[in-house]
Amino acid sequence: MAGHSKWSNIKRKKAVVDAKRGKVFTKLIKEIMVAARMGGGDPESNPRLRSAIQTSRGSNLPNDKIERAIQRGAGELEGVNYEEVTYEGYGPEGVALLVDALTDNVNRTVAEVRSSFNKRDGKMGAPGSVGYLFDEKGQIRLPKSGVDYETIFEAAVEAGAEEVEDAEDDWLITTAREDLYLVGGALEDAGLTASEVQLAKLPQTTVDITDLATAKKIMALIEHLEDNEDVQTVWTNFDLSDEVAASLEAE
Repeated sequence: MAGHSKWSNIKRKKAVVDAKRGKVFTKLIKEIMVAARMGGGDPESNPRLRSAIQTSRGSNLPNDKIERAIQRGAGELEGVNYEEVTYEGYGPEGVALLVDALTDNVNRTVAEVRSSFNKRDGKMGAPGSVGYLFDEKGQIRLPKSGVDYETIFEAAVEAGAEEVEDAEDDWLITTAREDLYLVGGALEDAGLTASEVQLAKLPQTTVDITDLATAKKIMALIEHLEDNEDVQTVWTNFDLSDEVAASLEAE
């Protein structure tokens, strides 16, 4: 099972734009708050919080915002309590989507997510309708700069990783769900700084999209969903043919 795809590479490139930085920061802050609320404000004893901090620093979230998010989550400062929810649905060509959200108002969020599906040629599904098509895995991204494959592979596999892949600008490490924080901590102890540590929902098989117009419709749906500040991540089981990927990258 590949942990990355042509689609995910294009998505990451499109996400690195200053215009969206504020929304990216909001999502990171929410994850830190939830991690601190669930496991306490000490990253040494809270692996999820430690990983959220790593990812936030990799995205250049200022340290003062990280500290305030930890304090709010741990109850040291007044803050909002967020609930973790996942919605399921279909996009054009029957592509499956899982929408992970953190919300302080489930009724509002479910209505907005359903509206996004309806407006962009999709359909919201019942719980369990597409979730079985995905496996939950750990994913760790490490920038390639200054670190060769052999070094990463040896350190990651020794720590219990399942796979190490070349993901263009990064090394992408895949782990079993339960081993994510163990492997992440081992890499950190080895002096390897991750840009992203997360639990990912990876498709068991992918639907290859060979039509550019269809690819744009699917991407429009995903972008509409991700524009909602309650939505953390959208997982999907489609990938792009080489021709479609090249056309999208050229635009």
